[in-house]
Amino acid sequence: MASESPDSIGLGLDEPPQPAKALPYRVLARKYRPQSFDELIGQDAMVRTLGNAIQRDRLAHAFLLTGVRGVGKTSTARLIAKALNCIGPDGKGGPTIEPCGVCEPCIAIAEGRHIDVVEMDAASNTGVDDVREIIEAVRYAAVSARYKVYIIDEVHMLSKNAFNALLKTLEEPPAHVKFLFATTEVNKVPVTVLSRCQRFDLRRISADQLAAHFAEVSAKEGVEVEPEALALIARAAEGSARDGLSILDQAIAHGAGGVTADQVRAMIGLSDRGAIRNLLGLLLSGDAPAALSVVKEQYDLGVEPAALLRGLLESVHGITRAKVGGAVDLAQSKEERDAYADWARRLSYALIHRLWQLLLKGLSEVQTAAMPLEAAEMALLRVIHASEMPDPGALLETLATGEAVPATSRAASSAKEEQGSMLKAPSTFAGLVDLLAHGGKPHLAQMLHDFVGVVRYEPPALAYRTTKQLAADFARDLAASLKALTGTNWTVEASEGEAEPTLLEQEKSAADALRQSVLDTPIVKAAFEAFPDAELADYTLKDTRSA
Repeated sequence: MASESPDSIGLGLDEPPQPAKALPYRVLARKYRPQSFDELIGQDAMVRTLGNAIQRDRLAHAFLLTGVRGVGKTSTARLIAKALNCIGPDGKGGPTIEPCGVCEPCIAIAEGRHIDVVEMDAASNTGVDDVREIIEAVRYAAVSARYKVYIIDEVHMLSKNAFNALLKTLEEPPAHVKFLFATTEVNKVPVTVLSRCQRFDLRRISADQLAAHFAEVSAKEGVEVEPEALALIARAAEGSARDGLSILDQAIAHGAGGVTADQVRAMIGLSDRGAIRNLLGLLLSGDAPAALSVVKEQYDLGVEPAALLRGLLESVHGITRAKVGGAVDLAQSKEERDAYADWARRLSYALIHRLWQLLLKGLSEVQTAAMPLEAAEMALLRVIHASEMPDPGALLETLATGEAVPATSRAASSAKEEQGSMLKAPSTFAGLVDLLAHGGKPHLAQMLHDFVGVVRYEPPALAYRTTKQLAADFARDLAASLKALTGTNWTVEASEGEAEPTLLEQEKSAADALRQSVLDTPIVKAAFEAFPDAELADYTLKDTRSA
């Protein structure tokens, strides 16, 4: 038996190498915490002010950072501590708005272990004794840093006596001390403290900036996330980067290698936007049974009644923005934008505002009701039946003239007619033909399709020009049929103006163009050269693309 040397046994030369210990998982909100001012998104004004103050040596002795949760208050405080104490890679640098991140002070502050940068949670250290420790410690110079920095988070939680004890030190601190306060409720901070601090209001981060940030994080994590899903997460974050990263983290765990918009909607309890649009259409058309059925379906799928009302409010807001020409919302699909544009063209401002007020009141009732589902149903029924109420303006005019007020005024009837027909008036002439074809008027639909060119189509008005002589009562029959199908009085008239080609002519032109594109492909040309007597009998779009 071979002898083993003590050295080989002690060093474990024959043992296999041990695998490196896996690092614990860090959530995205911590992993991607800003480490420099360049990574701090949405706070350009504050960064510019701090940069100028550092460059001109006009640094305040106390800073108050306020804003909603997750916009970067504590991260900004740590970055300021870095900026004040950075010594640069060569150890000779001074205060800078671009801390190097590699010197010992920068690394220690980032890891939360620098002896001269003290972080205190005011929520758990609220008393005078806690503040007294700070007051006694500020008299001593910093151990290794340029400045001794005290970061007090949620400073509004300090007691009144604690604030009073801090006032004198806060007003005239030693030159080597800086105070950094962070709070979400600045209104609870005494004015005497506010007047001694340089205040920065950190803004909510815009949805576009959040979506772009989440896209970068997703790319670094190697996860494919749909742009619509990123927009939904950014909207749900409500301006908070931390909230959005937490939702993104959950969405990545929820998905299987990728994140889709449908997964995000299901995860955070958003109602399907298609169902919301369908429900809004039923409300506008006055179909109460169908509307209640959709509400029940969504409730059974786990959508809270309050979320349903919020979805309807978002839709009404989207319609209003489309009507006034607002910017495109990236969270909206093309179908959603088209639907909003169509509704915006048909709905009046008065009806849109009435819908908003009724839905907003319904949401507040649902949020406080003991039976949310029943409250939501009653609120939506009120929306449907609101068209039967008299218009306030017309009612005042009637009262001013001394006339008797009927139970249902003409304005109310007009509003009901407008509300009940919004979905039934197609936005395009081709849609109008389809409506007639499926509404029991195939003969009229065929004549419109084959022989009528549109001069002007603005529902409920149609001006046309025919390619052949039609019956004398064609316009009258068409107007009557459209009124029966849409519930709106239509103006239908022949015109001598310039008209579009008929739908039949458009289809023939498209077919001829497609056939010619097939004939122009190299493989078809080669086939005709090889077989001059051949004919193109049939083709499909798939064959055309492959050709």
